Amino acid sequence: MCGMQSERDYYEVLDIAPDASAEEMKKAYRRLAFRCHPDRHQASEEAHKKMEEINEAYAVLSDPIKRREYDLPRGYGRRVPKFKKGGKVKIGVNSPSPYKGQTGVVDKEPVNDAFRFWYMVRIESKGLTTARRFAEEELEGPGD
Repeated sequence: MCGMQSERDYYEVLDIAPDASAEEMKKAYRRLAFRCHPDRHQASEEAHKKMEEINEAYAVLSDPIKRREYDLPRGYGRRVPKFKKGGKVKIGVNSPSPYKGQTGVVDKEPVNDAFRFWYMVRIESKGLTTARRFAEEELEGPGD
């Protein structure tokens, strides 16, 4: 059944590991949302509270910036870069860069500071090649 969690660790709520990928997280959320939805449990108060908890956990962990802010004080700081040198990336639509939406190639190994990974990305546009620095949360996989 859908029992309540005594500790509100969002990873426990979604039943995933702290290093879970966005895709693993989405699958876990959908599975739990289907299983615990109040409509499937005669709109019980417990199911309603559990669904709120699942939604809250997913809202925080599915947003890269909110997830990092949640992870760091708990020691979950994901220290594995999302992209590797030579990998294709897409500049996210939320990036302040004029290159948002364009695809580039990670030019060098990412550099880690206390909060995030930074990537040098080579972008070809209108016959010119530019290398720019981007924070991890500004980038997506080419198929995301």
